[in-house]
Amino acid sequence: MDINLFNPVFEGLGVSLLISYLLGIVHGITPDEHTWPITFSYAIGSYGATKGAERGAIFSLGFTIQRALMSEVIFLLIMFGFPQIKSVFSSAIFFGAVYILVGFVMFIAGNYVITGNYWPHLEIDRLINRAFVPKSERHKDIDFYSRDVSSKMALVHGLIAGFGFGAFAMIIYFIFVPAMPNAYVAFLPGLLFGLGTMTMQFAFGAVFGTWITKVKKVTKEGLQFLARYMSSHVLVYGGLAFLVAGVLVILFPQINNFAILTPLEVHNLHNLGIGFFIVIFVVVVIGIASYEKGIKLVLNRKKFKST
Repeated sequence: MDINLFNPVFEGLGVSLLISYLLGIVHGITPDEHTWPITFSYAIGSYGATKGAERGAIFSLGFTIQRALMSEVIFLLIMFGFPQIKSVFSSAIFFGAVYILVGFVMFIAGNYVITGNYWPHLEIDRLINRAFVPKSERHKDIDFYSRDVSSKMALVHGLIAGFGFGAFAMIIYFIFVPAMPNAYVAFLPGLLFGLGTMTMQFAFGAVFGTWITKVKKVTKEGLQFLARYMSSHVLVYGGLAFLVAGVLVILFPQINNFAILTPLEVHNLHNLGIGFFIVIFVVVVIGIASYEKGIKLVLNRKKFKST
């Protein structure tokens, strides 16, 4: 049995389902714009290994449900004579629309952590506070960031993120799904792929959730504030990055074709396109910047310092 995860072919139901699961694991390990930024922000916001793993699993559950349902839908569309569905899902408009949806939900979730309100707004209170209120009388940053990230939002995020179409999705949907023997099992490649992704997102969620608890010299309340501060900023500014990227992809479709090729025959690491750089910007740049700002705020408050 030859298992090729870079250029797989259909080699029977059992082998194809195994490859689908293994591809999901690779998808969960490698930097992917539809999983890493979201799992990172929700897991950090949970400030704990158990809750971090739980949030990673809940997000991946939504992702898995969507992939299984989409596998079934694509099988039926192809069976009933709509093979051009592949060109629809690989179009720049579809890519851009998914980015915009993902970014919008990220922004809403981050806004909820900061203000306790799901609906995005201009945060008028904070703007007025900074523009017109004397510094000595202003609300402090710690007066905000009052809520934890929501498990329900993680599930919704997973359902939306599942619409992302990259190399992995193309393999699952257009190599394995059309080769399924009948409609009763057509959902299985997407299901196994989602479960593979869930395996790694569960693990990453635990790692990210544990990491935030290792920050030294702060109280439990300080950790809670730092976790909320980081997760909300990754969600809000990461969401804005996705929104901008989505609009640019729709307006300038050639952006979607930009790529830096590497010798690594691993999807998400072989062809470094816009998705890879979104991951780096959201998780690394925004993540580090929000940590640096957040830890300064924490250490400047006596009640957040441990003795």
